[in-house]
Amino acid sequence: MKATAKLWILSLVLVLGTILPAWAQENVYLVTELLPDLVKCLPAPPAKCSPGFRYDVKRYRWGKRQRKDEKRAAMACRDAVWTYEALLDELDEGFGIQVSPEKTPAIWAVLEKSLRTVDQIRVAPKAYFHRIRPFEYFREKTLTGEDDELRGEGSYPSGHTIRSWLAALLLAEINPACADAVYARAWAYGESRVIAGAHWQSDVDASRVAASIGFASLHDSPAFREDMARAQAEAASLK
Repeated sequence: MKATAKLWILSLVLVLGTILPAWAQENVYLVTELLPDLVKCLPAPPAKCSPGFRYDVKRYRWGKRQRKDEKRAAMACRDAVWTYEALLDELDEGFGIQVSPEKTPAIWAVLEKSLRTVDQIRVAPKAYFHRIRPFEYFREKTLTGEDDELRGEGSYPSGHTIRSWLAALLLAEINPACADAVYARAWAYGESRVIAGAHWQSDVDASRVAASIGFASLHDSPAFREDMARAQAEAASLK
């Protein structure tokens, strides 16, 4: 390779090395390397034939019974939609304010960036533990039609549950008066993943802890604290 070509490649690498971290920082409060490693934080999922796994099986059967309740089944199907908009639509009622980029820009901004930040922590444990999902284990179908999308992807922890519990923690910090309602809805959101057959109960339980770990880490970011203050002020003005 000619010296000029090597120099050009080196220059490109140096430029990307400055641009990419800056881009990442604009879209998240903390990059992955600054977040706790859930592989080191969480215990391994229950081993087959252990008491924990037997409880998981019991809860899977419980979830299948819940599907007979049309209203609860419909909720589980709504909770399966993998978008921030769908998640916040479910928590709006408990929060008492309709959250959207147009109506509540400050609240939306801190929620979206926080969710995007903490979304990063689920990747490593899913790959490391690579736990089979309940619908695959029992060779059945999910309630929500997610079979093809989820098959082969690690079950532990639950990304949906991390998102919902984190969103509840954030909304409760923005408006403490709504805490009871948003926590109750977020709890049901996690149960929806068991009802769907997409996750074991122990996946969901660990994910609430994972969300709390991520939530605590967000407070290490000065940008998060500034955005949270703006969101709290916006919420107070809308009461």
